Amino acid sequence: MCTGKCARCVGLSLITLSLVCIVANALLLVPNGETSWTNTNQLSLQVWLMGGFIGGGLMVLCPGIAAVRAGGKGCCGAGCCGNRCRMLRSVFSSAFGVLGAIYCLSVSGAGLRNGPRCLMNGKWDYHFEDTAGAYLLNGTLWNRCEAPPRVVPWNVTLFSLLVAASCLEIVLCGIQLVNATIGVFCGDCRKKQDATH
Repeated sequence: MCTGKCARCVGLSLITLSLVCIVANALLLVPNGETSWTNTNQLSLQVWLMGGFIGGGLMVLCPGIAAVRAGGKGCCGAGCCGNRCRMLRSVFSSAFGVLGAIYCLSVSGAGLRNGPRCLMNGKWDYHFEDTAGAYLLNGTLWNRCEAPPRVVPWNVTLFSLLVAASCLEIVLCGIQLVNATIGVFCGDCRKKQDATH
């Protein structure tokens, strides 16, 4: 596969994953789909750190767009430098995207490990923090949270989605980093008639 076609494919995948992360983080702000729980001390710190919105979302959206643009036609018309300028931009954007995806993975992993902040026995706290993530395998513990209702499965589902998406983003940004570096040094392997269409 040519570096341009690969960049386009990877870029479209990164854009999709970044939008998934943004939506997942937005849903974490409204446990169980209810907006009455948006008080600062009723949501976990990992929700407010916006790992999915900032890291896996916006910081990966930029490299996704840069990769799609790198997969397009040359940066200064036919000939000249071909796609090398855009590929160089994509190298730096992909490195930025790896950092964003790692941030998302770190925050989401901590959110899964610590569990949600919830009301239990009249006290708002991280009641599953001491279990070191063992609460994930014990569904009977999940019902102990009195408020927000069903917050544990809500957080587990969305943080798990963010972990999976950010892992894919790290892999795809790494692929695009290598692909764009090859594109900078070797150019695009597409034939001239392909580039004019």
